[in-house]
Amino acid sequence: MVLTRSFKETIKARAERDPEFRAALLRESVELMLSGDVETGRALVRDYINATIGFEELGGLVHKSPKSLMRMFGPAGNPQARNLFDVIRCLQEREAIRLEVHVASRKPVAAG
Repeated sequence: MVLTRSFKETIKARAERDPEFRAALLRESVELMLSGDVETGRALVRDYINATIGFEELGGLVHKSPKSLMRMFGPAGNPQARNLFDVIRCLQEREAIRLEVHVASRKPVAAG
């Protein structure tokens, strides 16, 4: 029987070798949170952190304990906006990217 890597190991290996994949993973996590799927977005941020910087290093950069960060991005986590945005800012800086929000209208606005 052929043994396969776990999903997390596969994500980590891909993230280590592919900067575009890392940027896409971070972008997708933020887009999910903005669209209302906070749980999945938070889980993706957690996967990104585990595959890249790790909670120890991130904790030092954002002045939070690694355990506190792990709880924030865990299944029952509920990070305050300030903490969430500090983490996203730090991850963007580390990745040398800048995420932007663009307004996209879903339906025409009625003239009044």
